[in-house]
Amino acid sequence: MPRTPARIASAALPLAALLAGCSHFEPPSIAGAPGELGPRCATADVRIDFDFPAAAPSRCVIEGPRSFALVLAPEHAPPINPSPWYAFRYTAAPGDPVRVRLDYLGAAHRYPPKLLREGTLSELPAAVAKDGRSAAFVLPAGSGTVSAQPIVSAADHARFAARLAGAFGAARVQLGRSLDGRPIEAIRLGNPSASHLVVILGRQHPPEVTGTWALEPFVSELAQMLASDPDLAGDVQVLAVPLLNPDGVERGHWRANRGGVDLNRDWGPFTQPETRAVRDWLVRELPRTRPAAMIDFHSTARSLFYVQGDEASAADRRFTDRFLGGKERRFAGYPFTIEPRNANPGSGTAKNWFFACFGVPSLTYEVGDAVERGKAANAAQALAHDFMAALRDLPEAKPDLTVSGACPMGVGPA
Repeated sequence: MPRTPARIASAALPLAALLAGCSHFEPPSIAGAPGELGPRCATADVRIDFDFPAAAPSRCVIEGPRSFALVLAPEHAPPINPSPWYAFRYTAAPGDPVRVRLDYLGAAHRYPPKLLREGTLSELPAAVAKDGRSAAFVLPAGSGTVSAQPIVSAADHARFAARLAGAFGAARVQLGRSLDGRPIEAIRLGNPSASHLVVILGRQHPPEVTGTWALEPFVSELAQMLASDPDLAGDVQVLAVPLLNPDGVERGHWRANRGGVDLNRDWGPFTQPETRAVRDWLVRELPRTRPAAMIDFHSTARSLFYVQGDEASAADRRFTDRFLGGKERRFAGYPFTIEPRNANPGSGTAKNWFFACFGVPSLTYEVGDAVERGKAANAAQALAHDFMAALRDLPEAKPDLTVSGACPMGVGPA
């Protein structure tokens, strides 16, 4: 379709100026005219809305009665490993298809558009520019919701917690609140006095939905194992935080929380309430238990596991081999790689912080962006059993229930 550089430039310049001068970008709330930044953009034939959780308001440029350009900008600049998110709903009168182009500021197209229409989700073909900075597609007349990935909202995460509580008696624990006041909720499984604590984190980065598709069946399988084996439940407990960044998810952020901070660079500094909430809970629990392992669920271009590098002990290597070794091609449709990364406590990642503080196996579980949900779930369920077997082979937890002296504790109360 023909481009209109002048109109796109006029729309992009205000955003670029704001991004250059601020640590995060907060769109003004304008409910007004077509072509303005706000919750809706409309012609006589078509209306586009950004008025639901996960839909960040985008600059909408009307290029014709049934043609639009959406200029997408991150919530802070520059993003690390950008995950350009978009979501909107549309209603179109009968007639020609609706043409939409996505124009990205500071990033390239990553996620093919998904259309949810009458309960059916389908991926739309998109024409992507050679530099990746724009992608165009068409929508049928009628109505539907378009998003970069299938939407998993804070309400969906709450329903998952409720299912585990109902099925397995899992305790729902509020660790704290986000900057917007949303609860940071954890699910606690097993005996609270068990000496081996498994910490599971999810959704630090809002668009990484496929990580949730692995986390939920993984945690559910652990819950089933603990419920059916009293001895195991007496020895191992689980604290799972499926949604660490609720503000980012509900606001449709690319990467950061409400404070414009990448939470997976805040472990150690602890400048944000979400990471502090987990840290403070761990410190309070240290007189009774300490972490034995940590898994942080994410998404990226392909499925992989980041594990300890040169600093790994013999016990760490045995754990990784028992959990993951020889399984790279075991699961149909879910190949993955195992990639050692040396720990750097100053990097601010959860993986490195947990290893520096507690000296325990700490892994990042990365699920490919395009992995099918069922295949991610099947692999996660099987890997949950391998994880628990590997965990039980670890040496007994150290009697000294304190954090390592090399552990950065950051700012604020601990």
